[in-house]
Amino acid sequence: MKRFYKEVAVTPEAGGWRVTLDGRGIRTARGAAQLVPTQPLAEAMAQEWAEQGETIDPARFMLRDMADYAIDVVAAERGDVIATLLGYAETDTLCYRAEAGEPLLERQEAVWEPLLTAAEARWDVHFERISGIIHRPQPAATIKRLEAVLQAQGLFALAALNTLTTLAASLVIGLAALAADADAEALWDAAELEGDWQADLWGKDAESEDRRARRLAAFASAMRFAALARG
Repeated sequence: MKRFYKEVAVTPEAGGWRVTLDGRGIRTARGAAQLVPTQPLAEAMAQEWAEQGETIDPARFMLRDMADYAIDVVAAERGDVIATLLGYAETDTLCYRAEAGEPLLERQEAVWEPLLTAAEARWDVHFERISGIIHRPQPAATIKRLEAVLQAQGLFALAALNTLTTLAASLVIGLAALAADADAEALWDAAELEGDWQADLWGKDAESEDRRARRLAAFASAMRFAALARG
């Protein structure tokens, strides 16, 4: 699609802030007014529009797409979104460890265990650590507590969390990424620990490195989206 607008602006409206193109307010993919909760988030989304060239590249609308997801999907299907996120808690990557004696286990315990114990302390829960890949259910009390944690999140935080958790295959990492002082690269290193381990053993290739970088960029954008939505 060719660029069809000249002026990008941000305007306050009842209930939030909105990006306008040549004075016309943007709507979501499903046709709702694209109102966001903070001016900084709206300005960052406006920048995505302003930085487009003569041909619009949809892949460069990471913030816009998450805003659409918050407004169109989370608002209408909040229970389903939370249920999907809880599914990641049931099979959280950080809980599945290599067998005793395997060299990978030492790295998993060094990187993953601090994240898991911090989550346990923060949310007053317990996670089962599992050797191997055979599924073991997490305690019902843990899932119930995490459901309450998710229910307390706003629409835009849940939209960011959907991206963060899906990319990391870990609700623990996703929730950690919402913290104001979260380190995107450190958390992504944790999410990619097993892939990086294999790359260290067998060598890296350009295609895998490019994919890793693109996924890290998406992860960092979701963290930025959550921070901007908080204000």
